[in-house]
Amino acid sequence: MEGVESSQQSERELYALTTPNKEAEQASNESKQGGWITFPFITGTHFGLSLVAGGWASNLIVYLITKYNVKSITATKISNVVQGSNCLFPVVGAIIADSFLGFFPVVAFFAFVSLLGMIMFTITATIHSLRPPVCAVGSHTCETPSNLQYGVLYVTLLLNSLGVGGTRFTIATMGAGQFDEPNDQATFFNWYFFALYFASAIGFTAIVYTQDNVSWGLGFGICVIANAISFVLFVLGKRFYRQVKPNGSPFTSIARVMVAAIRKRKMLETFRRQDYYFEFTGASNMEDNLPTKSFRFLNVAALKTEGNRQLNGLNARSWKLCTVEEVEDLKTLIRIIPLWSTGIFLSTSLGIFSSLVTLQALTMDRHLGPQFKIPAGSFLIFNILATAISILIIDRFLLPTWRNLARQTLTPLQRIGIGHIINMFGLVGAALIESKRLHVARTHHLMGQPGLVVSMSALWLVVPLGILGIGEGFHFPGSVGLYYQEFPKSLKSTSTAMVSLLLAIGLYLSPAITSLVDRITGWLPNNINDGRLDNVYWMLVVMAVVNFGYFLICAKMFKYQNVEDHNGPSGQAP
Repeated sequence: MEGVESSQQSERELYALTTPNKEAEQASNESKQGGWITFPFITGTHFGLSLVAGGWASNLIVYLITKYNVKSITATKISNVVQGSNCLFPVVGAIIADSFLGFFPVVAFFAFVSLLGMIMFTITATIHSLRPPVCAVGSHTCETPSNLQYGVLYVTLLLNSLGVGGTRFTIATMGAGQFDEPNDQATFFNWYFFALYFASAIGFTAIVYTQDNVSWGLGFGICVIANAISFVLFVLGKRFYRQVKPNGSPFTSIARVMVAAIRKRKMLETFRRQDYYFEFTGASNMEDNLPTKSFRFLNVAALKTEGNRQLNGLNARSWKLCTVEEVEDLKTLIRIIPLWSTGIFLSTSLGIFSSLVTLQALTMDRHLGPQFKIPAGSFLIFNILATAISILIIDRFLLPTWRNLARQTLTPLQRIGIGHIINMFGLVGAALIESKRLHVARTHHLMGQPGLVVSMSALWLVVPLGILGIGEGFHFPGSVGLYYQEFPKSLKSTSTAMVSLLLAIGLYLSPAITSLVDRITGWLPNNINDGRLDNVYWMLVVMAVVNFGYFLICAKMFKYQNVEDHNGPSGQAP
């Protein structure tokens, strides 16, 4: 035992000799950078890029139908795949930023890629040979795009998806990393989401109106200018940013823990602290404790053996030996994955609804007064506004009021749970309104006549859009805050991208579910007046109820690790 303790003391001394100067230098550099001075640069960049994304993504279905002669249901599927890519690429961007390049180069590069994509969009909108001849909506003789036209379109969509994906959540983590206090980080996240939705609202209205009523080329051209300004603004703030050097891929350590645990699976776990390999960072008291008892089969990965020693007698990380901290990081990830998975259906239902509601708007009376006609692609603005306003009300009024009345804060899980419930009510509203729309269509004998408008105001769609937006105001910021605080330090960047990954999975599942429902039931023909879109929404309601039950089970079993003062000393989730 004396030999083991002597070895452990030697490891401490070696760490003390090799790291203090480096840590002091890093702390000195970070003290001169970051803070609220970076806020206008990061938030301004995020605002501009979000406006651009809202300007092209919100009206993509209409662009495909009217300019590329794509059938309506096919256009919704393409849109969902594109939106899913917009949410999947942030995970890739986060991994690249964490492991190789750092945040600033990643955000700058993908902001430039976004600029190239918007230039391509402008070219496709202004050069007629890049699109098929225009024909009437609902016509059965429309010319489909050629392979070249499809190729240019898909390259354009890819560049823009990369631009959105590589910046949106990476810049969120970069922004939060400029602050040391959790309260400042929480305030940043609230403003991050407010800027996201407010900028998207401008894109959904002003840009879309320009595209529909002036020209697509001008609408996309405005996005090019906004993108260029955002890129320049971000680069100008470089000297103020706190730039954290990449630490290598955190997923490598996760893989090493699993491999080491498998290779040492026959070893018996001990209860002596000196038998385990700790990382002596000087910032953690982990070395004073044993590995936790949950998922104990992983603890052997940090168990020291003679075969793990180097020639100098010290232990070293390998595919046979990991630190206790790395083992605990993997355990934290395993604990939160079931809770994270409950958000998949939320994003799936939102993806299906957000694409189908555009088709509903195209078949309804969109006039607001005798002259003004709301563009179909702009109806999602009501969802965006509801989310932005609800976030503001929650942050400035609801949370302080709850804190004063209940003498405790509203926990992240409570915010997410409220979002689940509101989401269910929004889907019920969508089903009821669609039932009414179909009734009016049948009363006026509009079945089998593509392109005709039902004599029912499209403003009815504001009801479910608003309710779902309020739900998003609860569960999206709650999810981001929960993952950022609960994920291991080595996975902080990936933590914010986990919400984006949820959206990506949901949006990729949306066209798959849409195709499956159409194939089995026939509820989704090209002319939705001939279908049963209301049944699709009722199906989503049933799935939402089941998913909420699953969420309650996961929330009951989850224990907070890093979120303090929510539920007392135990940290038990509500």
